[in-house]
Amino acid sequence: MSELLRELKERVIAGGDVSEEEALYLAEEPPLHALFEAASTIRETFRGRSVDLCSVVNAKSGGCGEDCFYCAQSVRYNTNIKRYPLMDRDEILARAEEARLSGARRFCIVTGGRKVSRQELEVIASAIREIRRIGLLPCATLGLLDGEELDLLKGSGLQRYHHNLETSEEYFPRVCTTHTYGEKLRTIQAVRECGLSLCSGGIFGMGESWRDRVRMAFRLKGLGVDSVPINFLMPIEGTPLGHLETLHPIEALRIVSIYRFILPDREIRLCGGRLQTLGEFNSMIFLAGADGLMIGNYLTQKGRSAGDDLAMIRTLGLTPAGGDTVGAGPIFRQ
Repeated sequence: MSELLRELKERVIAGGDVSEEEALYLAEEPPLHALFEAASTIRETFRGRSVDLCSVVNAKSGGCGEDCFYCAQSVRYNTNIKRYPLMDRDEILARAEEARLSGARRFCIVTGGRKVSRQELEVIASAIREIRRIGLLPCATLGLLDGEELDLLKGSGLQRYHHNLETSEEYFPRVCTTHTYGEKLRTIQAVRECGLSLCSGGIFGMGESWRDRVRMAFRLKGLGVDSVPINFLMPIEGTPLGHLETLHPIEALRIVSIYRFILPDREIRLCGGRLQTLGEFNSMIFLAGADGLMIGNYLTQKGRSAGDDLAMIRTLGLTPAGGDTVGAGPIFRQ
């Protein structure tokens, strides 16, 4: 381990910060095994040896008028996905129960589109009350909501709201033009003001630079996020980014490690594109510094078996957050 890498690791463990330039050094210089040793030590120091597990339901698919260049759910692109209106409350609850039996601790209701309508919000709020009752921590991803709408969800039992930045502010206009970074930041500020836990991260492999990746991490740090979902682009035919190749798994894992250095005490959660990008390197995510996983399927693409993920976690000597008895039921399906 180089002197600089050792110094950065010890500084972070002591409660200090790395600079943007030092984070860029981590992106290029240290050998992967040395970076992993440092990142996993930081993870264990601040996050212990438990893994927080979440699952999602794509409760409203397609029909989105936005033009996010990576997304299969935009009406602007021909992506051959299933399109359907908001599920009814009972269907959402059935998916939540499947997720609970499969080992998830958190369950997120996700809808495509700029934001949900008031009528849809009422249905989702009703579902959240029951999701809380069955023992899951409810999360939602419903677009650009305001404070009044978020207060309604919080009053129904919502624990966390998820709203990704996606990338750096400088790069964002190259992946979406129908809403702005400022609009995203206003939603995130509203989440903070109403007292909900905040989940926000991004997608990697959209053509962004290392500096874009690092700048997003520092923006997330400044926003005080609680959980950082790391997604890797799954290039989908028909979208403007469908021609890109998936990230090399080593590059993807290096991103995880750098985020652990910058956000040492936050949840760093591997989400969309994990299976497609990492392949046989999947079990290295915890060495790289992650402490959370999305289990089951993604929004429009297949994920890894929840049972396989739980077996991997236990084989590595880690424990699912919430106890070692989770995951005794059937595997989550979509």
